[in-house]
Amino acid sequence: MDTFSLWQLAALAAASTLVGFSKTAVSGANTISLAVFAAVLPARESTGVLLPILIAGDVLAVLVYRRHAHWPTLLRLFPAVAVGVAAGTVFMMWADDDAVRTSIGAILLLMAGVTLWRRREGPQPSPDEEGSGPPSRGERLKARSYGVLGGFTTMVANAGGPVMSLYLLSAGFRKLGFLGTSAWFFLIVNTSKVPFSVGLGLIDARSLLLDAALVLFVVPGALLGRACIGRINQKIFDRIVIGATVLGGLQLLLG
Repeated sequence: MDTFSLWQLAALAAASTLVGFSKTAVSGANTISLAVFAAVLPARESTGVLLPILIAGDVLAVLVYRRHAHWPTLLRLFPAVAVGVAAGTVFMMWADDDAVRTSIGAILLLMAGVTLWRRREGPQPSPDEEGSGPPSRGERLKARSYGVLGGFTTMVANAGGPVMSLYLLSAGFRKLGFLGTSAWFFLIVNTSKVPFSVGLGLIDARSLLLDAALVLFVVPGALLGRACIGRINQKIFDRIVIGATVLGGLQLLLG
């Protein structure tokens, strides 16, 4: 850590605080944290440093919203996510930083456009309103598509948040169901990524030492997000999530 300047450490600390806030308030906003980490650290190595920070935020989010998860949705997503994580691991073996950023940025902007187009058709029913019957063929196809993209993007750049945010919005999730389902999803997925990241050399003793200093800043961000979420209107919440996704996509696409 003695190789970092004061402003670089301050930027990493602020980005870690934003991770905590995004996990308990506006999922997808941590794409800004991703951009900050990639600006201070080499883009490829930054993913390994950021992963434990994200897991810490996931743990805090699960503690707060664990009762609001919609497990049928999670179970539909996980098989496709596993395929995406495997594809992302293979991609990371040969892709350089520019290829990673361009690919993820293009995917996020495409998904944001699709979500906005779908929302013009009218409000989507929430999962609780859909009943207990089996999902339609279209819903299964959508879950698989978003699952693969979410697994791929979270493996190569820790950028699965916006993809899954768009899926949960398109599925009609309200705030608490959105945050509870997202919290469990990313705790399970990010934890499962650790062996792959270690194998790729993205997590090592040096990265964990930096994580030990930065993880303390996740807690105040999570507390701030928990205090703010009850004051955010549902429509404003949806717009913030989509806006954060677009900004994150542009940041990655434009480098």
